[in-house]
Amino acid sequence: MAIQISTALAIYFVIWWIALFLTLPFGVRSQHEDGVGAPGTDPGAPILTRMGGKLIWTTIISAIIYGLGMLAYQAGYLSIERLSKLMGMPF
Repeated sequence: MAIQISTALAIYFVIWWIALFLTLPFGVRSQHEDGVGAPGTDPGAPILTRMGGKLIWTTIISAIIYGLGMLAYQAGYLSIERLSKLMGMPF
């Protein structure tokens, strides 16, 4: 049940991008909500995105999800046979 480094990095990369898109909307305030904005700009444009914090939280969240997935894989819960049986597909 060994996993290759390239496979592990690809799985982590996909989880990281999904977690990034989940964390992007949190804490963003628009110009309309704050009542401040430059003339001619979209009122829905963000004032401060706080991307540094979001990247850190994305990394933490994706590391936890990846770790839980690897634990489940090592325990045998994420094997092809088990997952195909759960979906009703013959293996």
